[in-house]
Amino acid sequence: MITVCVYCGSSPGNDPAYSDAARTVGRLLAESGRTLVYGGGHVGLMGVVADAAIAAGGRVIGVIPRSLEEKELAHQGLSELRVVESMHERKAIMADLADAFLALPGGIGTLEELFETWTWCQLGLHAKPCGLLNVAGFYDPLLMLVDRMVESGFIGPAHRSLLLVDFEPVRLLDRLAAHHVAPSARWLRRDET
Repeated sequence: MITVCVYCGSSPGNDPAYSDAARTVGRLLAESGRTLVYGGGHVGLMGVVADAAIAAGGRVIGVIPRSLEEKELAHQGLSELRVVESMHERKAIMADLADAFLALPGGIGTLEELFETWTWCQLGLHAKPCGLLNVAGFYDPLLMLVDRMVESGFIGPAHRSLLLVDFEPVRLLDRLAAHHVAPSARWLRRDET
């Protein structure tokens, strides 16, 4: 696991634990020699995770749509900033660059990105591990819903296990690095889908 794509909020949220966790994840990625790929913004948890990785000497790649860059939301201190034309292109590039995915607290966009990535894994479109950092119980209600989906027969236990959940950043990163999805699965290029 060399490159980790982090999904997180463009807001810091109202609990300092969220920023603390983002800061820790950014620092840990840099200290372990891993590259951070994220949405390219300088605001909210996105800015916190990027700033922490940069401060620890890490490589950070941001991918941002031109419409958001033009609103002056792009982080200007990154190792690399890729400006794309659409959100679809942004997600595809981030997914192509990543060896693993990790979601921190966030809003609608964070959930959408996490669920899409997890769905792609379920469908065998990639074999990259997906993780959810449950900071201060933020995702407890969502995880209750996911468990209800399993109980109700909408998600199989094997597919549920594809989403690694932890509240400890070090342990979750270790689990992502050690996790292997079905060996026959592989990431499809955009032109193959």
